[in-house]
Amino acid sequence: MSLHTTVLGDHGSTIAFCHGLFGQGKNWTQIAKALSPDHRVLLLDMPNHGRSPWTETFDYVELADMVASHLEPEAPLALVGHSMGGKIAMCLALRHPELVERLVVVDVAPVTYASGREFVGYIDTMRQMDLTTLERRDQAEEALREAVPNPVVRSFLLQNLRRSDDGWHWQLNLDLLGEDMDGLVGWPDEKLGDTSYDGAVLWVGGAGSDYISDEHAAEMDRRFPRNRRVLVKGAGHWVHSEQPEVFLEVLRRFVR
Repeated sequence: MSLHTTVLGDHGSTIAFCHGLFGQGKNWTQIAKALSPDHRVLLLDMPNHGRSPWTETFDYVELADMVASHLEPEAPLALVGHSMGGKIAMCLALRHPELVERLVVVDVAPVTYASGREFVGYIDTMRQMDLTTLERRDQAEEALREAVPNPVVRSFLLQNLRRSDDGWHWQLNLDLLGEDMDGLVGWPDEKLGDTSYDGAVLWVGGAGSDYISDEHAAEMDRRFPRNRRVLVKGAGHWVHSEQPEVFLEVLRRFVR
């Protein structure tokens, strides 16, 4: 599977970015532009997102293998993943360690989370929108306003709405993501066996987020024994967009 990829920079070591749920590779553009004078930066659209192909099932191991196959010609490289993309990146490092020179995981742990109820609500609202009646993008924003009152989240979701010759459509594979939320919030522990990744790992969490906690430390250490953890003040789950300068400095030091 060939994934849609944007490349910035043409020399130096390679850094590849894997975005989270509802995202696209372009979400990392600000960070990538700052890194591009010294690195070759790859911004990937994950399967079922952006301009990359869709899959019939949601399985972190299968997704990681797809991303690994796409990145193999660029390896070894530094791999950065946020949230869903962080789980894909962790699985990739565990299954294909020869491809990953070092790993950065942003605000997610190698565990199954209790619920994706908030995400299901977003997906249901997007699926129920009658796109055939849309004439302008602001009409879509108004249709989302009640279910998604946060304007930042609403704008983020609407990045996935595209207009083509046959009308408006969502780039996301909403049916799959909505129907397999258990897989999305889960973690394929049994499929991964006792594997661990011995390369250097940096965990970057938001101090205001609950995606990483002390109770996750044992599993982090078991799977990724050479890890160090950084909590960024003034940031929640979207660390790299809420505190981009701090995130960039921490990342630069790690990949230098």
